[in-house]
Amino acid sequence: MYKAAVLGDRDSIYGFAALGLETYPVLNRDEAAKILKTLADGQYAVIYITESLQAELELEIDRYVNQYLPAIIPIPGVSGNTGNGMRYVKKSVERAVGSDIIFNN
Repeated sequence: MYKAAVLGDRDSIYGFAALGLETYPVLNRDEAAKILKTLADGQYAVIYITESLQAELELEIDRYVNQYLPAIIPIPGVSGNTGNGMRYVKKSVERAVGSDIIFNN
């Protein structure tokens, strides 16, 4: 059975444990890259990652873009919504369906 994980700074992700998701708080980019690789090569179908961390790990995340699993979904952190998450999802949808069906641009 596949699982879901949340990766990011502790303050942004600790509440997700109450929903039954496995949380992986990280302190720096290098630690995050190692954990992401472990999660992506394991039993996780969905990995939620804070937008700020997603921006830092863009090259690592791109390795998994064309794979069926895991789905890596950016979420806002405690610092607020940067818009990177929506841009990432928009780009993924455009790649999947061939056009912009979210914003109709």
